[in-house]
Amino acid sequence: MIRMEIALFLVLAFVAYIYFSAGRKHTLLHQTFSVLLIVMLVHLFFDAATIYTVNHLDTVPVILNNILHRFFIGTMVLAVYLFYQYIAILVEEETGRPRRLDLAAKLYLAVAELGALLLPVHYAVTPLGNYSDGIHANVCYASVAFYLLLCVGLLLGNWKLLDSRKKLAIGAALVIEICGSLIQAVNPTWLISGMGLTLMTMAFYLTLENPDILRAELTEQKMSMLYLKSQVNPHFLYNTLDTIRIQAQLNDDKKVADLLMKLVDFFRLSVKVDRQMVSLDDELELLEAYMELMCYRYPELRCEYDIDPELGGILVPNFILQPIVENSLLHGLKNKGYRGEIRITAKKSDKEPAHMEISIMDTGSGFAEGRKAAIDEMLLTYARQAPKLEGNSIGILNVQR
Repeated sequence: MIRMEIALFLVLAFVAYIYFSAGRKHTLLHQTFSVLLIVMLVHLFFDAATIYTVNHLDTVPVILNNILHRFFIGTMVLAVYLFYQYIAILVEEETGRPRRLDLAAKLYLAVAELGALLLPVHYAVTPLGNYSDGIHANVCYASVAFYLLLCVGLLLGNWKLLDSRKKLAIGAALVIEICGSLIQAVNPTWLISGMGLTLMTMAFYLTLENPDILRAELTEQKMSMLYLKSQVNPHFLYNTLDTIRIQAQLNDDKKVADLLMKLVDFFRLSVKVDRQMVSLDDELELLEAYMELMCYRYPELRCEYDIDPELGGILVPNFILQPIVENSLLHGLKNKGYRGEIRITAKKSDKEPAHMEISIMDTGSGFAEGRKAAIDEMLLTYARQAPKLEGNSIGILNVQR
């Protein structure tokens, strides 16, 4: 049996080597998975050690056996807690719903770890093999059941909002661990808890954390951004050039040169496709060039800015504001003959001081009945939306992505 634990340790060690050597963004989700990998390696070490010591009770000192079993149970509790954390963070990122059960999960973790450290350890001796049982071992079973129930609740409660691939990954991992736990409970001498946790880890790695999958997703996102930035509305270009032509015919004015310069500035700024992130000042410079052209074309259109000067250097996704402002024009002010005001504000969030809020508002005709609810639903489930290459919602959907 110990050979299986060694094999599982080597498999996870190889996975950890690939995972940590691959470049990636250090998000909370990936940090949690990183800690989970390390904890699982430590757990498998103690799993293998206790399988040996529990079957050599006559030669291994009782105190050493007890210490190893306490670490074995303690790391298992921590591992299943991290599985819950990983799923909870994944669901939060996917749905936007906050993690409401974190406090209960952490309190249970503290109680269970104290139990693993302090409760008496007892060993059952059988012809088929020895194993730990009693109240100390029950800490392990109770912890697995508790965190699996939390995970199942998260999965079922957010089923409609989760991407199909992520539902499959979470569901497969939970089925594996539930089956492994039931087999272990019915046949305690089989000692396969490490296999269940390892397969659960592998389910997440192969479906969600594989570096090749992440690289493919990043490539798809970059290609989507390149496509979006190549789709500057041709009508905007043609109409603006026509405005310049007519103005040049009617009046030899310096404003024509200024207008042309703004057009040149807009296209110069909009083709910075090699940078995924730009400063807010750079993004606003692009937006100002665009809005000056539109305000010149529509004299009764106004644009107001209220930008916290401390935020100018903060990085934002490239080309994130212009599509929304264009939506304000096309869907808000067009029916009013482009008469009205667009207001762009950027400030520190009142609720989250570490966050920034950027608002784009217009004095246009507003949403048609039911339209806002449809857009909110589209944005909430954007990850499950097929990529859109045309239509009225391409701008806002790509910004959300």
